[in-house]
Amino acid sequence: MSKHILIVDDDHEIAHLVSISLNNEGFTTTKAVNGIEALERMSKHSFDLIVLDVMMPEMNGLEFCQKVRQTHDIPILMMSAKSEDMDKITGIMTGADDYVIKPFNILELVVRVKALLRRAYYYRGAPKEEGMLELGHLKIDKKRYKATVDEAEIKLTSKEFEILYLLASNTGQVFDSETIFRQVWQEKYYDSNNTVMVHISNLRDKLEKVLGYKVIQTVWGVGYKIE
Repeated sequence: MSKHILIVDDDHEIAHLVSISLNNEGFTTTKAVNGIEALERMSKHSFDLIVLDVMMPEMNGLEFCQKVRQTHDIPILMMSAKSEDMDKITGIMTGADDYVIKPFNILELVVRVKALLRRAYYYRGAPKEEGMLELGHLKIDKKRYKATVDEAEIKLTSKEFEILYLLASNTGQVFDSETIFRQVWQEKYYDSNNTVMVHISNLRDKLEKVLGYKVIQTVWGVGYKIE
């Protein structure tokens, strides 16, 4: 069944280009011009991924992303003309899974969409024998791509889940940011990349809010681990 992608951008030319390019790859697309219209679309349809612009009238991409993350763990690819590191970090902290800078190569965007979908839904179709990890009250279900505490699900983005699973699968082992980035994002790592730090911070906050204690330990100057 074709994956359904929601494109949220008030620039009609860019939205049309993204839509046509994704349609040509076999995806179904729906467009919205701002966050308010996008929320209306989401109340009527189910989507597998969101391509989201930042600068929009009425409700911008950051506000929309925050609202979506309150109830959905759908992958979000954010688009913006801003290129400063803090802008990227802000986008990721509000819940975006990936970030592309305008003007972008449309082929790169399509590749990133496919990679996000592959990572987000791979574990949901994983075979049963891959099983489950348990760390006290925390259960990490790889085949369903879910983390729960006493049967209550913790809403994680696809990359937050992958980081958690990576660390929990190798308890006691310290992973530096570059190793985490290469294994989870499967892309080249740059020294100035703060993506892992932001995702670890968000993941840690979500886990501690439910569990009441620290799960992910920081080994200063080295990396992160779960005991």
